[in-house]
Amino acid sequence: MTTETMSTAMAAPRRAERSELMKQRVAAARWFLLPMMAALAVVAGWPLLRSIWFSFTDASLTDLYGSEFIGFGNYLRWTVLESGTVRYRGLLVDPAWWNAVWNTLRFAVISVSVEAVLGMIVALVLNAEFKGRGIVRAAILIPWAIPTIVSARMWGWMLNDQFGIINDILLNLGLISSKIAWTASPDTAMTAVLIVDIWKTTPFMALLILAGLQMIPKDIYEAAEIDGVHPIKQFFRITLPLVRPALMVAIIFRLLDALRIFDLIYVLTPNSVATKTMSVLARENLFDFDNFAYGSAMSTLLFLIIALMTILYIWLGRVRFDGGDR
Repeated sequence: MTTETMSTAMAAPRRAERSELMKQRVAAARWFLLPMMAALAVVAGWPLLRSIWFSFTDASLTDLYGSEFIGFGNYLRWTVLESGTVRYRGLLVDPAWWNAVWNTLRFAVISVSVEAVLGMIVALVLNAEFKGRGIVRAAILIPWAIPTIVSARMWGWMLNDQFGIINDILLNLGLISSKIAWTASPDTAMTAVLIVDIWKTTPFMALLILAGLQMIPKDIYEAAEIDGVHPIKQFFRITLPLVRPALMVAIIFRLLDALRIFDLIYVLTPNSVATKTMSVLARENLFDFDNFAYGSAMSTLLFLIIALMTILYIWLGRVRFDGGDR
């Protein structure tokens, strides 16, 4: 028997052993995941299915379980008038809904993009070695640690047009000539909401990117410095490609939060059409206007939009959560 044949014969049992060990690990992982999946099915899956069901009925808060099935009537229905004109009604032709969709997408794209850039800058600073780095790292997380409602109230006072400190600072610097109603004016309401959201959630983005930066071996940078590679080229050719999986995960998490933004806008600009998002509009129809079925249809479309955008983002980025590309 040749050496090659002996090696092949010895490798076969090892492969079988590794395969059996992998099957055991997968089975153990499924058992560990089972309680979490059961909890998710109860607290998330069942309410989601009920909401989807109510979107195909004429349910209301006063008659929730005596509703009738109306199919896609909440999404799109039409009636033919005596004159022959077709009148369309439903969520898909509702201007208020499409305004909320536009507001949500605009808020998500701008906030996540700015937070990704600022988060990268903050993470690079925190990853550097300097005196007092631990204190700076703890301090940078304070905005993220403050509850959203508290942040919204705090910024609401700061942005107040009569006694807010933001207007006072800008007036003293000569950047504005008169006080601005930041949260009341349609022209500045979205800007005010974006400022507050970026201030609050940039530390979260920075924290996830910093975790990715700390996994990069320092030997790579030492070798690049020896070869005389400029720091800017080091960032684009070393740092950015290696931190890309962590950055993509951070963007996905923030995109999910931004697309279902509710509390910040509900507190800062509760009645502004310029900032009304899909979540805010759905809540109004569900509870304030007693259009429970119509609000359920909005919630269902919001879920579908978030799911499709997340899947599309992951597919375009080719991200695997083990840190590699497909």
